[in-house]
Amino acid sequence: MPAAAGIQRRFCLVSLLTGAGLLSIGEQARAGAQIEEPLADAVRTALSAAIANRAPPIPEFADTGARLRYLRWLGAMSERLKKKKPEWNVRKEFLQTVWYESRRAGLETSLVLGLIQVESNFRKYAVSGVGARGYMQVMPFWARLIGDGDAAMLFHMQTNLRFGCVILRHYLDRERGDLFMALGRYNGSRGKPQYPNAVLANRRQWEYVEPKSRGA
Repeated sequence: MPAAAGIQRRFCLVSLLTGAGLLSIGEQARAGAQIEEPLADAVRTALSAAIANRAPPIPEFADTGARLRYLRWLGAMSERLKKKKPEWNVRKEFLQTVWYESRRAGLETSLVLGLIQVESNFRKYAVSGVGARGYMQVMPFWARLIGDGDAAMLFHMQTNLRFGCVILRHYLDRERGDLFMALGRYNGSRGKPQYPNAVLANRRQWEYVEPKSRGA
């Protein structure tokens, strides 16, 4: 996707800044408690640009085969999510948005679904004891740091998923691709195994293997 390339360029800027020591992130062993930190102006600009553009999350496909693979994935994930979201239209919109936002940020969709399961158990209006909100349990300070300041919008599905995916991508770049440590940063428990292990275990429930074609 063209959008993904632009976002990756912005995150490369963030990586350079963090790698140069211009950005530091604290630690806190509490679920869903990303830590507020001072951001260099360039980092703030890059992250703000990454969450901008509220266009509807409509998947685009290079060819019919890619579209059919997506539809098979959607059908499989819909069955797995049915107990959490019984209404088809609600499931479809949610899964389509997760698929779109995870790919836009360069993340595995199964990883994002596993994280959502751990963070909120797929509850749109979940609020943690420290105030994290929505599906991906985004802390309200992010709305002020890189958004328009309206923390109530973190209960809006696409906004929450956009913020969550951008933040996780930010932490993954900060940790130079180390997913274990990046998940710890997302949770505020960097270096501790409980949260990363839980997310990675739940990711396996959302992995999708394309069925073999007949005669293969």
